[in-house]
Amino acid sequence: MKKFFFGCLLAGSVLISGASMAQNDYPTLSQLEQRLQKIGASSNASLERLAQTPGGNPIWALKIGSGNQDEKPAIAVVGGVEGFHVLSVELATQFAEKLINEHSDVLEKTTFYIFPNMSPDAYAQYHASLKYERRGNGASVDHDRDGTPGDNGYSDLNGDGYITWMRVEDPMGDYVVSKEDERVLVKADRSKGEAGSYLVFKESKDDDQDGNFAEDLKEGIAFNKSLTYKFPVFEPLAGDIAVSQPESRALLDYLFDQWNIFAFVTFSPANNLSSPLKYNAQNARKRVVTSILQKDEAINAMVSDLYKSTVSQKAFQQNNQGTDGDFFQWAYFHFARLSYSTPGYWVPEFKGKSNAEANYLAWADSLGWNDVFVPWTEISHPDFPGKKVEVGGIKPFVMANPPYEKVGEIADEHTDFILKLAEMQPNLEVQNLKIESIGNGLTRVSLDLFNNAPLPTHSEMGERSRWLRKIRVDLNAGEDRLISGEKIQLIDSIGAYEKVSLSWIIRGKGDVTLKAGAAHAGFINATFKL
Repeated sequence: MKKFFFGCLLAGSVLISGASMAQNDYPTLSQLEQRLQKIGASSNASLERLAQTPGGNPIWALKIGSGNQDEKPAIAVVGGVEGFHVLSVELATQFAEKLINEHSDVLEKTTFYIFPNMSPDAYAQYHASLKYERRGNGASVDHDRDGTPGDNGYSDLNGDGYITWMRVEDPMGDYVVSKEDERVLVKADRSKGEAGSYLVFKESKDDDQDGNFAEDLKEGIAFNKSLTYKFPVFEPLAGDIAVSQPESRALLDYLFDQWNIFAFVTFSPANNLSSPLKYNAQNARKRVVTSILQKDEAINAMVSDLYKSTVSQKAFQQNNQGTDGDFFQWAYFHFARLSYSTPGYWVPEFKGKSNAEANYLAWADSLGWNDVFVPWTEISHPDFPGKKVEVGGIKPFVMANPPYEKVGEIADEHTDFILKLAEMQPNLEVQNLKIESIGNGLTRVSLDLFNNAPLPTHSEMGERSRWLRKIRVDLNAGEDRLISGEKIQLIDSIGAYEKVSLSWIIRGKGDVTLKAGAAHAGFINATFKL
């Protein structure tokens, strides 16, 4: 690990003034918009408002590139797929700023589409007077289907401005105090004969008196749960149908017009960069494919190695490789592009801490952070008369998002990674060109169309999909001059450092022109004199 993470562990609270997380330095939506407008005013960038959310916030798209932007290979960078993951918005925004200010030379070969915040309604909860990790947008939704939308959400029972947890002493409970940290509750291990001591709920009341808690949140549909791949039907926050919201519809409509995107980098809780996906032959053969395909597994492993050599922090508990209805998986399984996702940040792993919350608190303790945990405090709860109810737990946002003062270094490393990924993009070249007279006024033209890059022109999933165009080769020799060979040829894919051999027989003299490629692999043009 590099200086930030070693420094945190060794220097303790020296790095954080006043032993405080200082997290609320993350920008507000209006501050973010000002920065996006500044980027959009640059000569190599354009800013487009794609939609307005049910909460009245804009969804922005940045296109950054030079020349004919839509005929160059492109990478899409997506932030804010989860509203509580405020770091992701900042990483996407800082990447755009660094592209414009520090890396404009990259734009000669690659175009970048950047969607900084797909969940602005939920993001705003970070700066609200009541803070909780929100996922849904501002739509009015009846999640528990009782006829009244949003009638059983969170309640700030201790009045501290945070939604944490409540624990209820009950011999029929499922939870016990963790052996790793007495502040943390874990599921009782029934296989070892362990009895539970607590019922655990998010901080709330049973407002609709149906016996459930916080099952009908005062928020709408979660962007990262509403895409078409393995859409979680009938689950709260997913919606009745996939892609039902203005923000998801607008993004997908936009993407389906961008044929030049060859890869996605999504900042989200899912992680296939420090822990690549594994191929499963049985799942790959299903009618609805649910496994990464075999060739793409190898590419994921290669890109993962690049990520781990570029980003210094090591992942803790690398077990989230996608959830139903999420964007990262949609980009691969349904849009057929190379798709990579990373949280961008993990709490360093502490020896002897297998529980994520216990691990986080050990780290916070080592740094002298005393404001990340709400001590368990007894309250009077109207739904549990005669029982001991306490409210407490780790504060919202702190486990998924580092102190803002550390984001710059994290953004630098992830910018480096995305730029290295861009260097790997498909790169078509004409090699071994031969122009041979074969008599009777005829000439044979032969060449190799070579992909001089570590990435293939198509993912294996892309070879199957109509959403990734084939390599097209157009030869223009003039009227009635082409004797042998195809004027237009389509090539399914060209592998990394592989070639496709082509030849034609042409009558007469004069110029012959060739255009070969696809938007996501780039185009080459050549003229041959016969």
